[in-house]
Amino acid sequence: MPRIGYSPFLLMAGMGLAGLGLAGCAGGAGAPRDLAPASSEPAPEYVLGPGDTLSIFVYRSPELSAPDLPIRPDGRLSLPLIPDIEAAGRTPSELGKQIEERLKTYVREPTVTVMVRSFLGPSDRQIRVIGEAAQPMAMPYREGMTVLDVMIGARGLTRYAAGNRAEIIRREPGGRPRAIPVRLSDLLRDGDVSQDAAMRPGDTLVIPQGWF
Repeated sequence: MPRIGYSPFLLMAGMGLAGLGLAGCAGGAGAPRDLAPASSEPAPEYVLGPGDTLSIFVYRSPELSAPDLPIRPDGRLSLPLIPDIEAAGRTPSELGKQIEERLKTYVREPTVTVMVRSFLGPSDRQIRVIGEAAQPMAMPYREGMTVLDVMIGARGLTRYAAGNRAEIIRREPGGRPRAIPVRLSDLLRDGDVSQDAAMRPGDTLVIPQGWF
């Protein structure tokens, strides 16, 4: 019976491939994972406030829907068949449930979806700019917001502004409001970043008029 010969080169190559395969399996099993576990804590839902604009959709009832509906300064809004309903202080899903309850008198098993098109948020989470800003306004507070962010939103100062006499009026919890001086002209015209103070929810930036 003829003997089958094996080349030493082939034997060494086979052993090397087997070793690589075992090393790859071992490395895959023991390799550390960089993926962090996903957080199971849900993000808080947005709370509606005066000035927010909503899109309210009533399923299968387009005549009762409202694609562009602002919340009035009193915190309420009006819909067909619902002349007055409190919206401020509620989340979009809470408002949707309230509208559904009110519509049950007229619609069988209504389904309502509330979407926020533009927002300001509750008054205690807003930043207000009054006086000699190019565009006095209220804007929603964002984490890390500074005076410069506010002035960009308000489009700078008017020609009559006394920017270096501006003040941030801050309402401390349980205390009286206090005035924090801020030199806006130095910040905006001279780049003095020491005047770029951090803002807090509920702050009001007051920009007086200059004396001429």
